[in-house]
Amino acid sequence: MWLGESTHTLDNKNRVFLPKRLQDGLERGPEGNLTAILTRGFEGCLFLFSTVGFQAVLERLNTQAFEGADARLMQRLFFSSSNALELDSAGRLLVPEKLKTLVGIDKEVVMVGVIDRIEIWPAEAWRQLEAKHGNDFDRLDRVICGDNPRASARVEGT
Repeated sequence: MWLGESTHTLDNKNRVFLPKRLQDGLERGPEGNLTAILTRGFEGCLFLFSTVGFQAVLERLNTQAFEGADARLMQRLFFSSSNALELDSAGRLLVPEKLKTLVGIDKEVVMVGVIDRIEIWPAEAWRQLEAKHGNDFDRLDRVICGDNPRASARVEGT
């Protein structure tokens, strides 16, 4: 389980250090290096999964191929931007140029632990998200309590 946030800077080779607390959730590959899957996320971030965590995502998406054109399109877009990576001996992760460009990462990123994944945000985008939604925390209690926030919003708005 990943939690918390931290700010990091990409070096001139597009590598970023993954803190030890985040490395602890990753598995080692055949050569002994920590492995992870980095892919395009939602709302302007990247998702970093452990191999086991990505397998769970794969199982959900793999069964949806025959559910329609949108499901197939989502599979194509999601998996075409997915990269199996190894951390180097210094604990750095290489961010592929395509992913860096897709979400607008320049130099500084914020890594956010979100239970089963790490989200990697362009630092400015993360600051904007927090500024815009930081006060929504109490309103979002319905998500944690299991209520449907959309349905509750309609009830409150009537």
